[in-house]
Amino acid sequence: MSVPVPSAAEPMMELNTTPLIDIMLVLLIMFIITIPPQSHAVKLDLPNDRVDVAPDPLRNKVVVTERGGLLFNGAPVTAPELSGLFERMAQLPRMPELQLQPAAMAPYGAVDEVLVRAKKADLTRLGFVGNEAYQGL
Repeated sequence: MSVPVPSAAEPMMELNTTPLIDIMLVLLIMFIITIPPQSHAVKLDLPNDRVDVAPDPLRNKVVVTERGGLLFNGAPVTAPELSGLFERMAQLPRMPELQLQPAAMAPYGAVDEVLVRAKKADLTRLGFVGNEAYQGL
């Protein structure tokens, strides 16, 4: 059986996609290179192992509201007042647990500021509470 050979006058029916793929790969590499690296980070040393211990009666709860306001054990405080409270907590003989509960639409900057202030005060017992409220989001 002979294979028909197309003549020079007939148009080519197949499109050569190799150059298009090469261009797409070059554009993809250029896009990946131009993405700026994330440079902002708050490094926290959270405990890795979970120990089943009875809850400590000395717990302090910080709530970050949707507008960025701060509540310390239900009372509104400013950021400098919160730093003072954190420093007093760090000086106690047994460090109490700090529970952080941000609202669903709380600004990230306000939550980040609380974490930075807790890190500066050397608070080591930090927990996030209220996460079950975000399961449906």
